[in-house]
Amino acid sequence: MTGKRPMLAGLAGICGVLLVAPSASAEVEPGGWTSQSPSFNVQERGCGQVDNLTFKLTCSTGSGDQRAERRYATYTGGTRQFEGYFKITSLGGTRISLKQTFRDAPSAGPYFMLAVERGGRLYAVHGGSTVANGATVGTSVRVNTVHQVGSSHRTYINGSLKHTYDSPGGSFYDKFGAYRTSSGQGPATVVWSGIKFWRK
Repeated sequence: MTGKRPMLAGLAGICGVLLVAPSASAEVEPGGWTSQSPSFNVQERGCGQVDNLTFKLTCSTGSGDQRAERRYATYTGGTRQFEGYFKITSLGGTRISLKQTFRDAPSAGPYFMLAVERGGRLYAVHGGSTVANGATVGTSVRVNTVHQVGSSHRTYINGSLKHTYDSPGGSFYDKFGAYRTSSGQGPATVVWSGIKFWRK
């Protein structure tokens, strides 16, 4: 019996390492990624409210700046990957932006915006093309964006490539939460989880 104890302890130690070791590879387009933890600022404007990873628009206003978002640090060059899961817990409005890749320089402005309509259609705000369907209230959806600055921006929904967009050079940053698009309105509540970033 005494001879078995070190072996069992060793196996328990190995199993413990396997259980708690974080994954070093990204969920999509694996290979050569380095995990990052960029800083962020919380943005609450209009009727937007942020409570950790719960983002609310509490009004049905169809005008003005209504947002509840996290704005992450600016990056320049290279290839960046974002991953996050969102669940819409209520949507009394429609056309709410969930995830943005925002251009910071040389000319600032929204570059890619993933939004949702009542009914669950996910679409690219610029151009209006459908990215995916099924983002209904209570459904968890995984979003990955892979941004190769100066080349392309790719959006994956639940692990499948759904949208590709040409990318200029410059500086960019990631945002997510709940934001009223120019043609949208609240109320809406979105809960995000599993937020990860990588670069290569």
